[in-house]
Amino acid sequence: MSRHTEPARGYVVGRWAGVRKQLRNALRMVDPLPTLGTLRGYGAAKFRGDLRAGLNGSLLALPQSVACAMIAGLPLDFVLVGCAAASIIGACFSRSRFVAFGPTNATAVLLLSALLASGIETEVGRAALIPLVTLMAGLLQILVAYLNVGAFVAYISRSVIVGYLSSAVVLIIANQIEAVAGIALPAASTFAGVIEGAVLRLETAQPSTLAVALATAALFLALRRFVPRWPNVALTLAGSVLFGFAARLLGEPVETLPVVDLLSWTVTPPALDFEQASRLASTALAVAFFGVLETSSVGRLLAARAGERFDSNQETYALGLANVGCSVLGGMPASGSPTRSMLNFAGGAVTPAASVMCGLGTLGLAFGLGSWMHLIPQASLAVVVVFAAASLLDFRQIRFVVSATPADRAVFLVTALAALALPLDVAILLGTVTSIVLYLRRAAEPELHEYAFTPQGELAVIAAGGRRPLQEIALMQVEGSFFFGAAELLRERIRRACQDPHLRIVVLQLKHAHHLDASAVLALEELVREMRSTGRRLIVAGAREETHRLCERTGLVGLIGREDFFVEPPYDPTASTRDALGRAQEILRQQATGAPVRRTDLDEPLD
Repeated sequence: MSRHTEPARGYVVGRWAGVRKQLRNALRMVDPLPTLGTLRGYGAAKFRGDLRAGLNGSLLALPQSVACAMIAGLPLDFVLVGCAAASIIGACFSRSRFVAFGPTNATAVLLLSALLASGIETEVGRAALIPLVTLMAGLLQILVAYLNVGAFVAYISRSVIVGYLSSAVVLIIANQIEAVAGIALPAASTFAGVIEGAVLRLETAQPSTLAVALATAALFLALRRFVPRWPNVALTLAGSVLFGFAARLLGEPVETLPVVDLLSWTVTPPALDFEQASRLASTALAVAFFGVLETSSVGRLLAARAGERFDSNQETYALGLANVGCSVLGGMPASGSPTRSMLNFAGGAVTPAASVMCGLGTLGLAFGLGSWMHLIPQASLAVVVVFAAASLLDFRQIRFVVSATPADRAVFLVTALAALALPLDVAILLGTVTSIVLYLRRAAEPELHEYAFTPQGELAVIAAGGRRPLQEIALMQVEGSFFFGAAELLRERIRRACQDPHLRIVVLQLKHAHHLDASAVLALEELVREMRSTGRRLIVAGAREETHRLCERTGLVGLIGREDFFVEPPYDPTASTRDALGRAQEILRQQATGAPVRRTDLDEPLD
């Protein structure tokens, strides 16, 4: 091996060792089997608390699964199996006692929108591809957890989330028009498409179906008004059975739900078709992303209320394994359910075992009541879905993000309008990109102030139109991010300041400059060369240690000159600035006299 390849080989080996170390550290962040810690010290008191919370959750999980099946256009048993599997499997790998995994309305709407946009319009076609989407999403989530980036959702703007959820609610409600009015609508992946189809076919609406829907809405509102603590959803669906009987007695039968027979359920693992996988990659990515986003959002909220720590990576890992399990069993993708998680919190769940009991309770209810599901009118369930979706609208948050800043308002409107006109996975991406672009635009406008020492020895900003104490020396301070987006802007501002014919030296204070990168260093290098070509000089002051290391590695310190590069000492925050100004005076005197200046003369004022 030649002597020239040895350094390269050593560099590669060193970098690989660093990557392996980072991977080992990341793997330690996730507990492969936290159930062992949950079972340690598990007793009767904890069991009673988890059982109570789990049974409450299962009472909600059954109608919620029915709603998700209607929204996503999937078989009901498909969703029920997914709900039970996600609850049980996810709880085995979770540390949170509140997060309840399972299908959610938002995930169902996202799934329907993405699959319709891919041209998959039939229920049979969607059911055949959902296991593959679920498997891909679960594997992505496990990878995210093991790479220790599960907390990345903190960088997604709240305006994006509020805009997406608001439009998702509107789309959920719009998708219930078909069941509420008893009309057949063409498959549509957007709000605009659904409304267009409904308007064109409104004359085919069935009066009996509309009457059952109105009666169901009246019953639900009455129960919520007079007995708000009762299980209103279950009571409303039970009452809707009477409305269906009444319609049949009047000779106007209405569409009802299918019979749920889990005894005939067969495990259908996903078909590993690479062509289909490439087609569904964007859908799986959107499902995985939003699952992590939804789980982290509800988990952080409830953990904060309980004064506990929330581990995003661990819950992402649990969610990924839950989705892998759902894919093998043939269920739809899961995420952290906001409604059932809130019920876990209110029900006093003690450990993640509450979700296991919820999953088992859901299966028990499905076996016990599945044969009776066909008595519930589809219009009644659609009304329940409408009310459930409407409850997700948070007008306080909408008002907050719209009135906060122009950037927040723009991100909210872009996300919300895109979600109404485009598939939801595209809307999430568009909203996220918009928020990042607007943030970079704000971050790329750091402030550049010119300072001078007051008679009391303190630094103060020179007012607009004010004069420098020394016309030949300018003390400028960068405040904010000095990265690729701001590098050229700052360079241009300093260059304009150098057009002053009296100015000879610029002292650039970098103490409050953050996030320097290669673009910033290159901009400073070009500025140094340009200033030297016009007989001017740049002195750097207040450089922090990381800034000094970056400039040293890139050769900028050598270009500027070590005697003109001052690092900020930790014991005196103004020492480097004073030293840099002293160095500037030394240079001016040297230029005036043509002889070097003694250090003892530097504290004397210039004439």
